[in-house]
Amino acid sequence: MHIALRPVHDSDLPVFFRQMNDPRSLRMAAFTPKDPADWEAFSAHWSRIRASRDVVRTILGDGDVLGSTAVYGDPGEREVTYWVDRAYWGRGVATAALRALLDEVDDRPLYARAAADNAGSRRVLEKCGFETSARARGFAAARGEAIDEVVLHLSA
Repeated sequence: MHIALRPVHDSDLPVFFRQMNDPRSLRMAAFTPKDPADWEAFSAHWSRIRASRDVVRTILGDGDVLGSTAVYGDPGEREVTYWVDRAYWGRGVATAALRALLDEVDDRPLYARAAADNAGSRRVLEKCGFETSARARGFAAARGEAIDEVVLHLSA
Protein backbone atom coordinates (compact mmCIF):
# COMPACT_ATOMS: atom_id res chain seq x y z
CA MET A 1 0.00 0.00 0.00
CA HIS A 2 1.32 3.45 -0.92
CA ILE A 3 1.16 5.83 2.08
CA ALA A 4 1.14 9.58 1.44
CA LEU A 5 0.36 12.74 3.38
CA ARG A 6 -1.55 15.80 2.22
CA PRO A 7 -3.17 18.84 3.83
CA VAL A 8 -6.50 18.17 5.52
CA HIS A 9 -9.58 18.73 3.36
CA ASP A 10 -13.06 19.52 4.71
CA SER A 11 -14.23 16.18 3.35
CA ASP A 12 -11.74 14.38 5.64
CA LEU A 13 -13.41 15.57 8.83
CA PRO A 14 -16.41 13.19 8.81
CA VAL A 15 -13.96 10.31 8.23
CA PHE A 16 -11.78 11.43 11.15
CA PHE A 17 -14.90 11.80 13.32
CA ARG A 18 -16.01 8.24 12.53
CA GLN A 19 -12.50 6.88 13.17
CA MET A 20 -12.28 8.74 16.46
CA ASN A 21 -15.52 7.23 17.71
CA ASP A 22 -14.46 3.60 17.41
CA PRO A 23 -14.62 2.22 20.98
CA ARG A 24 -11.48 0.06 20.69
CA SER A 25 -9.50 2.91 19.17
CA LEU A 26 -10.61 5.28 21.91
CA ARG A 27 -9.61 2.86 24.65
CA MET A 28 -6.21 2.26 23.08
CA ALA A 29 -5.50 5.98 22.52
CA ALA A 30 -6.77 6.72 26.05
CA PHE A 31 -6.00 10.46 26.01
CA THR A 32 -8.94 11.67 23.97
CA PRO A 33 -11.48 14.49 24.12
CA LYS A 34 -13.91 14.35 27.01
CA ASP A 35 -16.80 13.60 24.63
CA PRO A 36 -15.52 12.36 21.27
CA ALA A 37 -19.11 12.08 20.00
CA ASP A 38 -19.61 15.87 20.27
CA TRP A 39 -19.49 16.99 16.62
CA GLU A 40 -19.51 20.70 17.55
CA ALA A 41 -16.47 20.35 19.81
CA PHE A 42 -14.75 18.15 17.21
CA SER A 43 -15.39 20.73 14.46
CA ALA A 44 -14.20 23.61 16.63
CA HIS A 45 -11.02 21.69 17.50
CA TRP A 46 -10.25 21.00 13.85
CA SER A 47 -10.98 24.60 12.87
CA ARG A 48 -8.47 25.80 15.47
CA ILE A 49 -5.69 23.42 14.49
CA ARG A 50 -6.17 23.95 10.77
CA ALA A 51 -5.88 27.71 11.32
CA SER A 52 -2.75 27.37 13.50
CA ARG A 53 0.90 27.12 12.48
CA ASP A 54 0.84 23.44 13.37
CA VAL A 55 1.62 20.89 10.65
CA VAL A 56 -1.52 18.79 10.22
CA ARG A 57 -1.84 16.14 7.53
CA THR A 58 -4.28 13.54 6.27
CA ILE A 59 -2.85 10.05 5.91
CA LEU A 60 -3.74 8.45 2.58
CA GLY A 61 -3.35 4.78 1.69
CA ASP A 62 -3.69 4.20 -2.04
CA GLY A 63 -5.76 7.40 -2.11
CA ASP A 64 -8.14 6.48 0.74
CA VAL A 65 -8.26 8.49 3.99
CA LEU A 66 -6.74 6.27 6.68
CA GLY A 67 -6.20 8.83 9.43
CA SER A 68 -4.31 11.95 10.41
CA THR A 69 -0.96 13.00 11.81
CA ALA A 70 0.38 16.28 13.14
CA VAL A 71 3.17 18.20 14.83
CA TYR A 72 1.86 20.79 17.25
CA GLY A 73 2.88 23.01 20.13
CA ASP A 74 5.44 25.64 20.98
CA PRO A 75 9.04 25.50 19.69
CA GLY A 76 11.18 23.28 21.89
CA GLU A 77 8.08 21.49 23.17
CA ARG A 78 6.46 20.34 19.92
CA GLU A 79 4.72 16.97 19.93
CA VAL A 80 3.71 14.48 17.28
CA THR A 81 0.39 12.73 17.16
CA TYR A 82 -1.36 10.35 14.78
CA TRP A 83 -4.62 8.47 14.48
CA VAL A 84 -5.06 5.55 12.10
CA ASP A 85 -8.30 3.75 11.32
CA ARG A 86 -8.34 0.51 13.33
CA ALA A 87 -8.87 -1.53 10.15
CA TYR A 88 -5.28 -0.61 9.21
CA TRP A 89 -3.52 -1.27 12.52
CA GLY A 90 -0.51 -3.55 12.30
CA ARG A 91 0.07 -2.84 8.60
CA GLY A 92 2.80 -0.21 8.87
CA VAL A 93 0.52 2.74 8.12
CA ALA A 94 1.29 4.74 11.27
CA THR A 95 5.04 4.14 10.94
CA ALA A 96 5.10 5.19 7.27
CA ALA A 97 2.94 8.24 7.97
CA LEU A 98 5.05 9.36 10.93
CA ARG A 99 8.26 8.91 8.94
CA ALA A 100 6.80 11.04 6.13
CA LEU A 101 5.79 13.71 8.64
CA LEU A 102 9.24 13.71 10.23
CA ASP A 103 10.78 14.17 6.76
CA GLU A 104 8.57 17.21 6.29
CA VAL A 105 9.18 18.84 9.69
CA ASP A 106 12.69 19.92 10.64
CA ASP A 107 11.86 20.90 14.24
CA ARG A 108 13.80 19.04 16.91
CA PRO A 109 13.47 18.03 19.60
CA LEU A 110 10.03 16.49 19.15
CA TYR A 111 8.04 14.70 21.82
CA ALA A 112 5.29 12.12 21.91
CA ARG A 113 3.12 10.58 24.58
CA ALA A 114 1.44 7.20 24.65
CA ALA A 115 -0.51 5.17 27.15
CA ALA A 116 2.06 2.89 28.78
CA ASP A 117 0.02 -0.16 27.75
CA ASN A 118 -0.26 0.94 24.10
CA ALA A 119 2.56 -1.26 22.80
CA GLY A 120 1.64 -0.64 19.16
CA SER A 121 1.97 3.12 19.38
CA ARG A 122 5.18 2.87 21.38
CA ARG A 123 6.59 0.53 18.72
CA VAL A 124 5.69 3.02 15.95
CA LEU A 125 7.47 5.82 17.78
CA GLU A 126 10.55 3.72 18.49
CA LYS A 127 10.80 2.62 14.83
CA CYS A 128 10.86 6.32 13.95
CA GLY A 129 13.73 7.03 16.34
CA PHE A 130 11.89 8.22 19.45
CA GLU A 131 13.29 7.14 22.81
CA THR A 132 11.49 6.92 26.12
CA SER A 133 12.59 9.82 28.31
CA ALA A 134 10.05 9.86 31.13
CA ARG A 135 7.02 8.24 32.65
CA ALA A 136 4.01 10.15 33.86
CA ARG A 137 0.47 9.64 35.02
CA GLY A 138 -2.47 11.46 33.49
CA PHE A 139 -6.24 11.35 33.26
CA ALA A 140 -7.36 9.29 30.26
CA ALA A 141 -10.83 10.50 29.31
CA ALA A 142 -11.50 7.41 27.18
CA ARG A 143 -10.91 5.19 30.21
CA GLY A 144 -12.34 7.48 32.86
CA GLU A 145 -9.30 7.19 35.11
CA ALA A 146 -5.68 8.19 35.58
CA ILE A 147 -3.27 5.85 33.81
CA ASP A 148 0.45 5.52 33.25
CA GLU A 149 1.91 7.08 30.14
CA VAL A 150 5.33 7.23 28.55
CA VAL A 151 6.93 10.37 27.21
CA LEU A 152 9.26 9.89 24.27
CA HIS A 153 11.59 12.31 22.49
CA LEU A 154 13.37 12.59 19.17
CA SER A 155 16.56 14.63 19.26
CA ALA A 156 18.00 14.40 15.76
